[in-house]
Amino acid sequence: MSKKFPIHPAQPQRLCWGCDRYCPAEAMACGNGSVRTPHPAELFGEDWAEWGLDAAAAEPQDAAPAEAGT
Repeated sequence: MSKKFPIHPAQPQRLCWGCDRYCPAEAMACGNGSVRTPHPAELFGEDWAEWGLDAAAAEPQDAAPAEAGT
């Protein structure tokens, strides 16, 4: 079973977020490479988890569906 992914970790720069091991940045054991994988909050901001949750509601609704072949 995989670990629960933290939405807002206190200090995300201390860990590699590339797999379920969450290795310290100085001692990556998974072979992920020489650079740690950043947490999404580091890349996209603190509101990263809210993106796309209501994407269907945000799409514009047409009054009539588009007709094919016209």
